[in-house]
Parts: sequence; C-alpha cells; structure tokens
Amino acid sequence: MLGPFPLYMLFTIAQTVNINCYLCVVQLFAGLAETVIYRIYYYINRSQNGRLTLRELKRGNLIDAMLHADEEEDINKVLRYFSYEHFYVIYCKFWELDTDHDFLIDKENLIRYGNHALTYRIVDRIFSQVPRKFTSKVEGKMGYEDFVYFILAEEDKSSEPSLEYWYFCALSLYSQGFKCIDLDGNGILTRNEMQFFYEEQLHRMECMAQEPVLFEDILCQIIDMIKPEAESYITLRDLKGSKLSGSVFNILFNLNKFMAFETRDPFLIRQERENPTLTEWDRFAHREYIRLSMEDDVEDASNGSAEVWDESLEAPF
Repeated sequence: MLGPFPLYMLFTIAQTVNINCYLCVVQLFAGLAETVIYRIYYYINRSQNGRLTLRELKRGNLIDAMLHADEEEDINKVLRYFSYEHFYVIYCKFWELDTDHDFLIDKENLIRYGNHALTYRIVDRIFSQVPRKFTSKVEGKMGYEDFVYFILAEEDKSSEPSLEYWYFCALSLYSQGFKCIDLDGNGILTRNEMQFFYEEQLHRMECMAQEPVLFEDILCQIIDMIKPEAESYITLRDLKGSKLSGSVFNILFNLNKFMAFETRDPFLIRQERENPTLTEWDRFAHREYIRLSMEDDVEDASNGSAEVWDESLEAPF
C-alpha cells in the first residue's frame, strides 16, 4: 500500500508529465510512478528501511529535482528520478528478461542481462539476497522493484548507492565490508575472493577463444588502479577513494564491460569528456533509449501500425 510520500510523488509526477503526449495508458503511468519512487529510495534512503528521514532529504537532491521538474517543460531533461526515457529503458530491460510476463524473473532470466555479461557466481550472490533482500515475496524470484535496484547499481558502479549494493554491508549485518563479494564477511576484499570471482571470467574467455588474462596480471592491474593502503587486501575506503572502483568489479564479474575497459573505446572516452556532468547511468540510459526507439520504429513499420504497446502484452502494473 502506498504511503503519504508515494501518493505525493504520484501527484507531483502527474503535474510534471504531459500525460496526453507520453502516457496514454493508465498502467504505463503507474509504472512510471513506481519507478520514480524506487529510484528516489535507491539514491536517498541509504538506511534501506523504506522510510525517508529529514536528514536523508536534506543530504539528498530530491527537492532540487522536484523544483527542476516543476520548471522544466520537457520531463526527459530532468535526469534525476523523473525522466520518462529512463523509466522506459528500465521497464523495457525488465520486460525483455521476463519472458513469461509474470512480472518476476529468476536466475536464468537475469543471466541473460546485457547479452550474458554477468557471471553465474555473481548472479548466485544476488539471488542469495546478499546485497538486498527481495521484495517479491516469491522464493527464487526477483520482482520489478528488485530489478530497478539491480540495474541502477549495475550500470553506474561508481556511485555511492552502487557501492552499497555490491559491496557495503550495513552495520546491522557486519561492522563493515562488501555485500556481494566479501564471502567471509570480514570487511576486506582479499586475493582469494577476487580470484574466486575471476576464475569464471577466465573460463569464459577461454571458451570464447580469446587470449586469457591470467589472474596474477589482473591482480597487479587492480592494485595499480585502486592503490590500496595495504597491497594484501582492499577495503571499502580504498574503493571509495578511487574513480576506477567500478572497473575493478567489472573485471571480476562482467565480461563485456571488462573487454570494453581493456580496449579503451575512444568513442566512449570522447563522450565522457564532452559531457562530464553526466553519470554512467545517464549515458547508458541515453544509448539504450535510442536503441529501443529504433527497434520500435522498425517493428511499427514492419507491422504497418504505430501501436507500440500491444494489448496482449499489457504491462501488469
């Protein structure tokens, strides 16, 4: 049941979004509202207790984003929380994985994310609900809210909430540490833990007939990137002090992003330099929205119809 804050957000969204232009289906609007709320809680509710405190509101940027949304005619220019394009990307990515459209996805669904980018070992950790307890209430299934947290964390690993999702342990669990990859919960990332996750990456490279990068070389590269206080392990403080912390975890469990990092795509580098204020998530959402829009245009042309949302595939919001 929606509490006072979500209901207020529904009113705010209704005031800022041109319903006639963007959202001609009630279910789609409900999905946008839910996504906006999930994004707000992901970034601002750092205690993950489902309740925003006054301190969290003051420390966050929600008020500024709401003022921006109130002043801006094009909601897609409000990149913080309210962008319809960002919602469209999140929803479509979930819909692609949810093949039976029961609004739940399992391990085998999630392993297909990003063209099978993630390793089975990290997906197992996610479904063990180590980084975040699922809200779906269905054993072995991830719901839409859970997926929103996942995709925001996966596509912008340099952000603070992403560090908390993948690595940071709440004080109620451990005194400090990494949720997903700190296997023994001792608060430090050791050589053995990094090797455990990298083993699958190495195996995948060999299966794809790519020249494998040995773990010893990878370990040296990670140490050079993070420059930890102690070379025998890495702490959360070390990661927060490095701009390359996201790349470290791509090396360990996302093969596609690892390969992209190794090749140093000049186009992506130029994009980052031209728009330094955009986050990794902003760039990802922009690229995916263009791709999805092009696919919709091709599908509409082939069907001879401008109807994008097929009633037989109505979203279960």
